[in-house]
Amino acid sequence: MAMEDNKTEIKSIDVSKPILVTGVAGFIGFHLAARLLGEGREVIGMDNLNPYYDVSFKQSRLSQLQHQRRFHFLQMDISDRSLMERFFRDHDIDVVVHLAAQAGVRYSLSHPHVYVDSNLVGFMNVLEGCRHSGIKHLVYASSSSVYGANRTMPFSVSDRTDRPISLYAATKKANELMAYSYAHLYRLPCTGIRFFTVYGPWGRPDMALFLFAEAILEERPLSLFNGGEMERDFTYIDDAVDAIVRIVEHIPNPDPTDKDGEETPFRVYNVGSHSPVSITKVVTILEELLGRKATKNLLPMQPGDVPATYADINPLWKDFGFKPKVSIEDGIAKFVEWYKEFRLGKIAVGDVA
Repeated sequence: MAMEDNKTEIKSIDVSKPILVTGVAGFIGFHLAARLLGEGREVIGMDNLNPYYDVSFKQSRLSQLQHQRRFHFLQMDISDRSLMERFFRDHDIDVVVHLAAQAGVRYSLSHPHVYVDSNLVGFMNVLEGCRHSGIKHLVYASSSSVYGANRTMPFSVSDRTDRPISLYAATKKANELMAYSYAHLYRLPCTGIRFFTVYGPWGRPDMALFLFAEAILEERPLSLFNGGEMERDFTYIDDAVDAIVRIVEHIPNPDPTDKDGEETPFRVYNVGSHSPVSITKVVTILEELLGRKATKNLLPMQPGDVPATYADINPLWKDFGFKPKVSIEDGIAKFVEWYKEFRLGKIAVGDVA
């Protein structure tokens, strides 16, 4: 696309060097690694395989990657400072895509220290590794949860984000601030991605789509919070990965509109579908695809949740020509097709999806 209005530029990232993808056994990390490998890139995948959800599920994702000769897996915890220092000292890489984090808003209510260890200490170790090894671009996962109590729709990257309503959201906002300081102090190019409800095949089993499909097939009640009056900007996994790939090799230049940080190579983007969908519509689509009606258990709003999310993705379109391609109907259909195969045991460790 024409780049004259673009505030980013392609610099000399050596595509022959491997890309580090942290959290590679996670949902987005797995799909990103598969995409990069399919494009002929070499990928170093890092993950600690923690038991937040069934480790065998993460291992099943990894099994799709480990037969490829350009993929190298390291089971490591990013919160281990000495191991991370050794990794960056021993590997020659230009790009880090940092997706490893403790996920989940509700889990942060009962396990706060896990979020500090992974999302704060771990992120600091990544920043320090990037700083001292001359990384040319750090792309890291933030979250739509940083918008917190914001009620202005759609959510814009220029909106106020200093009112997080969960510890998870607070750690993600802290990541953005930490990255900005390293971009400013050390000219480390950093791009943050605020993901909006990513879904699709191999999605996390604690996410709504997986839980809903499982409950419908097992004829258990669905838990619908806020009386089912919730909207989410659902983002199909292939669209999310496409956005990451476009961003990775575009190193951010200093932003001339940022008068306080005009020497700072730093950007943040929303990655969403720009089309919020009600949770009740998602349930209806699942009912039609699964051929069963759902029993709904209407519950009050959970602490840390927000009633709606809606992504302004105009900056992503302007800078990278990104436009989501997969509708909610097609995306859920693809998920259900995969889920049926997975549930029947036709996709297991060692099989290729």
